[in-house]
Amino acid sequence: MPRNNEAVGTKLQRIADKARKDPQCRFTSLFHLMNKDLLWESFEQLRKDAAAGIDRVTKEEYGANLEQNLGELISKLHTMSYIPQPVRKVLIPKPGSRKKRPLGIPALEDKLVQAGLARILTAIYEADFIEDSYGFRPNRGCHDALRALSQAVEENAVNHIVDADIKGFFDNVEHEWMMKFLEHRIADKRVLRYIVRFLKAGVMSDGVVEDSDMGTPQGGIVSPVLANIYLHYSLDLWFERVFRKSCTGYARLIRYADDFVACFQQEADAIRFRQELEARLASFGLELSPEKTKVIKFGPIAGIKAKRNGGKPETFDFLGFTHYCSRTRDGKRFRMKRCTSRKKYTIAIRKFTEWLKANRTMPTHELMEKVAAKMKGHYAYYGVTDNSQGISRYAYEVQRSLFKWLNRRGKRGCMNWEKFKLLLEKFPLPTPRIQVSMWKSPSRPKPQKQMHLIASP
Repeated sequence: MPRNNEAVGTKLQRIADKARKDPQCRFTSLFHLMNKDLLWESFEQLRKDAAAGIDRVTKEEYGANLEQNLGELISKLHTMSYIPQPVRKVLIPKPGSRKKRPLGIPALEDKLVQAGLARILTAIYEADFIEDSYGFRPNRGCHDALRALSQAVEENAVNHIVDADIKGFFDNVEHEWMMKFLEHRIADKRVLRYIVRFLKAGVMSDGVVEDSDMGTPQGGIVSPVLANIYLHYSLDLWFERVFRKSCTGYARLIRYADDFVACFQQEADAIRFRQELEARLASFGLELSPEKTKVIKFGPIAGIKAKRNGGKPETFDFLGFTHYCSRTRDGKRFRMKRCTSRKKYTIAIRKFTEWLKANRTMPTHELMEKVAAKMKGHYAYYGVTDNSQGISRYAYEVQRSLFKWLNRRGKRGCMNWEKFKLLLEKFPLPTPRIQVSMWKSPSRPKPQKQMHLIASP
């Protein structure tokens, strides 16, 4: 255990309090916080099964002599002799596709140092980040962003949505701008130098090191907070302090990491935002994806006009859900509802099927436990208000897939429906339930409706 367990949190809280009280403060003395206690806590929070970087050092191996290893690491850090290693690049299957996507795996000590830097940066910038920034922040998550969006659309005069997508954001962060943004709040040169070192550490692929001239560290623990800082200055502050004040009607931007939507009352404001956004991001080396960025009519008026013309209003995707115009059960009030997006649903089913195909020979009790855990995880995220059909459909497809692949463990036809039902009685699968309320206030909870799996596949 750390020698002074309370000191880490206390010191960071002191930094956070000062940052909140003095928005103009530039912190000159931060690097002393990179001590053994902070790094020890960072080590404890690492996953035991995390993949190793190019040095191939695992958590278990490093932890076998943790006291000495951390002591040597601290010594190198404070003499500025610590040099981050290139990130190990591996290609992993992309869920639901034959394509592969790159994954960066930092060396273990780099993870520790990045985790320490991330905690220091978070303590400072939490005071600065806008309320409608939700990604990678303490006590905030995707469901909070979705609730905020519901509140914005349902309780205000929203008639238009700008659904935007930044092309390859994490790969296109400009280092020069990143450091300028950090210098607004940080004057400790040692902290700044180590962030530069991580930005420039490079990527090793097939034994060859590629330079990192742009982007945040691949797979780096510090990357999410760096991304939030970059978008805070390049997007959030511009929208809040400049663009929104020029709008003639209601306007609000809700962001989760590099995924964001903007809500507008006036069409002219929405169109102008789309145009000015492109120029604003371009000045910081970022580019909108034209095919994924659109201005749509959305809201109660859009719903009424579409119905009058015999059509349906447009929809948009945000954080894995497709959002669409609807009404309350009595039809008296507008409601924005959401369901699992087609893309995410397809990926989820394919990912489960691929896993099941590869693990169908696992002992039955262990297999069923893991299937149940995967289903619970899906419900925990997608089991939101109005999405009962989406999670029930997922449960149905999982059941069908399970029946199919269990039937191939032995002779064809060895698993009939009667045997499968007996198996489900012995190892019951979790029932799909709405677990997350999208209502703004906890005092207005939507009654949870329990659903049952379809009787047969």
